[in-house]
Amino acid sequence: MYLQQKGRLLLTNYKCSLSLLNQIHSYLFPIYEKEEKHCIPKSQKFSSFSEINENNSFFSGKMSDLKSKFLGVYKILKSELLNDPDFEFTDDGRQWVERMLDYNVPGGKLNRGLSVIDSYSLLKEGKELTSEEIFQTSSLGWCIEWLQAYFLVLDDIMDGSYTRRGQKCWFRLPKVGMIAANDGILLRNHIPRILKKHFRGKPYYVDLLELFNEVEFQTASGQMIDLITTHFGEKDLSKYSLPIHRRIVQYKTAYYSFYLPVACALLMAGENLDKHVNVKNILLEMGIYFQVQDDYLDCFADPEVLGKIGTDIQDFKCSWLVVKALEHCNDEQKKLLHENYGKDDPACVAKVKALYNDLKLEDVYLEYEKSTYEKLINSIEAQPSKAVQAVLKSFLAKIYKRQK
Repeated sequence: MYLQQKGRLLLTNYKCSLSLLNQIHSYLFPIYEKEEKHCIPKSQKFSSFSEINENNSFFSGKMSDLKSKFLGVYKILKSELLNDPDFEFTDDGRQWVERMLDYNVPGGKLNRGLSVIDSYSLLKEGKELTSEEIFQTSSLGWCIEWLQAYFLVLDDIMDGSYTRRGQKCWFRLPKVGMIAANDGILLRNHIPRILKKHFRGKPYYVDLLELFNEVEFQTASGQMIDLITTHFGEKDLSKYSLPIHRRIVQYKTAYYSFYLPVACALLMAGENLDKHVNVKNILLEMGIYFQVQDDYLDCFADPEVLGKIGTDIQDFKCSWLVVKALEHCNDEQKKLLHENYGKDDPACVAKVKALYNDLKLEDVYLEYEKSTYEKLINSIEAQPSKAVQAVLKSFLAKIYKRQK
């Protein structure tokens, strides 16, 4: 044990756990909020996990403080990486890596990382989490956020993007440029170092390594399909279909955004992932539903509520809406779609949106949402474990009927 079991979450039973988690979902997991920058609490200046052992108040207190404590764990992991004995950093090198990490890793909404703690708490069915468990779930959560940063840094380079999370893309900064490609590789290689330091003695250590490798492969494969389908060559709507859309979303987004956090929690809880294939399939379906929501909201949501103006039409995105439009439109409407989709012209965008309205795609989406929700609920309630059901229902509750 690294820590004495003094840091406690105020959970006494399963019902209390669910109630408390539901109360804090809007605080801990604001999936619908605009991207925000997080500052590392200056008051928490621990340089190592062992140092927390002398200050267990770091993990004590209410769960409403969990987000700031989660960010505190980031500072610890970063310090460990910057002082890695296997690499002799120069002062310039250490400063570069620290700046790169602070710019790219903790700047998002942290939903994926925090979901590991949420899921593990529910799997424990109300049992109090030890300080060690909180630190370990936080560390796994940060491994997912590191993976996310790795994907985004490279994705921005490939897409030639200009902004990310309200600031310039990392590779757009002065003196960074294509060094960002190597930074992405560093981000990915930090993950096994974190896992080795904090999980090497655990029976599920190898499973964690294989899990992150598998999810990275799936995500990179999804990115490849997306790039060769939507980014390069002539704009060809004939390439767009529901199976292609589903494949891109499943591999590029659903694996690491929905399955990975729960899989990490299951492994920590001593579960065999091979026995939870149905859980994996449910989470992948949930991830696909989430992306379909995104595609719908990009076109039909109020920009003031959504927090941005949708650009899927201009960007020639393989959106669920354009795929459904291609399924429902006649030859004349299809011609109109081919002539206007993917053009950064307000008049062309307006014509595409008018076509979507003529095809009643909003009604098509609402029917999809209703049937998908019913299927997901039925699949969730078929799971033998009530704790696993609670985890899955928690995820679904965060995204169902969201407006932004």
